[in-house]
This record gives sequence, structure tokens and C-alpha cells, in this order.
Amino acid sequence: MALYLVVAYLAGTLLTAWWVGKYYNKDLRVERSGNLGARNAGAVIGLPAFFLTFFGDAIKGIAIIGLGYYFSFPTVVIALGGLFVILGHLYPFWLKGRGGKGIATFIGVGLVLFLPSSLIFGATFGLFFLFLRSATLSVAVAYVFYLISLWFTTSQFESWPMMIAALFILYRHRFDIRESLDERNKKKLSLE
Repeated sequence: MALYLVVAYLAGTLLTAWWVGKYYNKDLRVERSGNLGARNAGAVIGLPAFFLTFFGDAIKGIAIIGLGYYFSFPTVVIALGGLFVILGHLYPFWLKGRGGKGIATFIGVGLVLFLPSSLIFGATFGLFFLFLRSATLSVAVAYVFYLISLWFTTSQFESWPMMIAALFILYRHRFDIRESLDERNKKKLSLE
């Protein structure tokens, strides 16, 4: 089990955006937000970089969960693998903890591990994006609904690692959430 968690963390540290940036001769750590994730890759390089990064980061999450199922680990251990691959993405040791923000990897893990809650996450994001017109705020709300869904639809013993992962990701987005809220307040004030 310990080896599985180490492999999960190390897989998480393979940040697709870093490799995509290298291919395009861009160091995404010093471009725009400095984040090694799909959104920054897309903003700096373009749509193909967004999709490459998103799917690359999602696939590593899927692979780790698939590996756990292959070895018939208990669900709670597989969920821990999901947490560790996400932590590796958020805090890669070889980049001094400056990784991505974990959404694509989280989605990859969630789709295989707890599909109903992941579908609720996606539906909530889509619905709130229609009204809020902010990906950051919509994702934040979707994570709250994801946590509530996990609580009511799964065994807490099996799902607590993913609850912790969601909280870590919300924490990593705290400045983005605050910035988005400030922008909305400024727009509201300017309309009054």
C-alpha cells in the first residue's frame, strides 16, 4: 500500500503543463498566473495547450485509480491514491511545491472513483457558470456541492480522502476566489 501511495504522489508530480511549455519554449511558471495548469497553458500558448494539459493531468488521475483497482486495493486505499496523485500535482517536490491547482487531476480521479458525485460536480459547474460567468466562482461552488454529494451518497470511511483533496484544491484557489469576488463587487458598484 505504501508503495502505491508513493507511486501516486510521483505520478502527480508529472505536470503536463511543464512539458507542454517546454515543447513551445515557454516557462509557464513565469507567464501570467505562473500556474502549471491547463488554464494558464491555454491563456499563454493557446487552446491546443489547454486541451493537452487538461487531458494529460486528468489521465494521470485515471491511471492511478485504475492501478488501485487492478491490484484490488480497498476503496479507501484507492481514494488515498487519488488524494496523493492530486497532492503530487499541487505540491511537486522537484518544483519546490509550485504545481498546478489540481482541477483536471481531480476530475480524472473522480470520474473513475465516485462517478455520481463527479457528475454532480460537472452539472453544478455548468449551471452556475451560466449565471455567474466566472469559471473560478463556479468551480468553487461545484466543489461545495461535490463535498455535500460525497457525504450523502458514499461511505465517509471510503470518501474522506477525496473530501480532503477537494478542500486542498479550494485552499489553492483562495486568492483566485477572492479576486473574482472583488471584481464582481467592483462591477456591481460601478453599475449603481
